[in-house]
Amino acid sequence: MVTGVREFEEQDDVVRSLAARLVAGDESALEVIYDRWSALVHTYALRALGDAHDAEDVTQQVFVAAWRSRHTLTPSASALPAWLIGIARHKIADVREARARDARRSEAVAALPVLDAVDQSADGEVAERLVVRQAVDELPDPRRTIVLLAFWQGLSHTEIAETVGLPLGTVKSHVRRGLIQLHQQLEGVRHVPR
Repeated sequence: MVTGVREFEEQDDVVRSLAARLVAGDESALEVIYDRWSALVHTYALRALGDAHDAEDVTQQVFVAAWRSRHTLTPSASALPAWLIGIARHKIADVREARARDARRSEAVAALPVLDAVDQSADGEVAERLVVRQAVDELPDPRRTIVLLAFWQGLSHTEIAETVGLPLGTVKSHVRRGLIQLHQQLEGVRHVPR
């Protein structure tokens, strides 16, 4: 019986030490914490969101946010995993809000009145804008959100990275891939015989 209590106390000390190292800015502690609790965070996100891709994104965002806000953690054995789940809860709420926003945007686009043909060139421009908007709406998140922030809100890559909580390189990659995908879809529409 004493051995079991001692092992439990030793585990508490290990977790408390990891938390303290994280707060102090030790990157190797973050690696150990990720290895130990990323499966828990991923499972929690997957159950809450029902989508493996979104759960992977949330898991990544949780550990990025944990690193950035490590100074808010009070090192203790029970606080660390609860703190990670708390961050996950907020990231999951963000994904749900983004989904609701996307649904509202899609409904708004679907509710737009159909325009009568005024002239061929105006119709072509309207068609291209609708195709671009539909193509953007079909991009997977977070790429869709990043493209909207870049081109509809006019935010810089750095501002987008801060807004969505992703690394700058990831944001730039999403913008580039989003533009390539949009270009391919628009070219496909332009080459369709009329």
